[in-house]
Amino acid sequence: MKRLQDKVAFITGGGTGIGEASALLFAKEGANVVITGRTESKLAAVQKEAEAQGTPIEYLVNDVSNEEDCRKAIDHVINKYGKIDIVFNNAGVLTGGITHETPTEVWESTFDINVKGIYFMSKYAIPHMIEQGKGNIINNSSIIGLRGFPGAAAYVASKGAVTQLTRAMAREYIGHGIRVNAICPGGIETPMVTEDVIGKSENPDAVEEFFIGQHPIGRLGRPEEIAHAVVFLCDEKVGFMTGSMLSVDGGWAAT
Repeated sequence: MKRLQDKVAFITGGGTGIGEASALLFAKEGANVVITGRTESKLAAVQKEAEAQGTPIEYLVNDVSNEEDCRKAIDHVINKYGKIDIVFNNAGVLTGGITHETPTEVWESTFDINVKGIYFMSKYAIPHMIEQGKGNIINNSSIIGLRGFPGAAAYVASKGAVTQLTRAMAREYIGHGIRVNAICPGGIETPMVTEDVIGKSENPDAVEEFFIGQHPIGRLGRPEEIAHAVVFLCDEKVGFMTGSMLSVDGGWAAT
């Protein structure tokens, strides 16, 4: 049997990168998948790819920083499927900048998406999971949510918040059959890294070399590698695992 057969999985930031790869893999593993994001064209492209592989995916245009959007999205899933088994809080943004040079609006928007988005989606999904007596939440943190890193103060702080929120949630809902873990990727070949960070820098080659140098494995990761780790966290065979920060980082954490 497929690992996620007949599960209902909800993925934010599902239009690109890790979210896209996870959605396609979840569908292959038998889940009913609903993805959200702010750009309909990207979501529609993922849906089309899923249809081509014979595993339909549904999408909703959604802004995770908007509480009402989040409530409506969870309500839609419950109304259609009658349950919600998995929430992968994946949506995130990364803007560079050291602390005193980070504009206040960048700081606030980073936390709105990276942290508040997880809070909103979890806030509305958890009551249904409590009623079901089970559920699985995976939050996308980062290896630099576990350790310091210069030049991206808002992002690092937001991912540190995700790490601690994950630990708190795991303890809060452990008695309700709900597992909460975080995936902590290293540098991954996603548009956020290759286009927004490396591509927009003054010296892309040097920045790429610097990022690769953080990984003893000698390369950036692939979205599919993170997706497989997320599916692992959802597998009921690892039901003893909650409150964990799973690093998939090419050896970065070991340095």
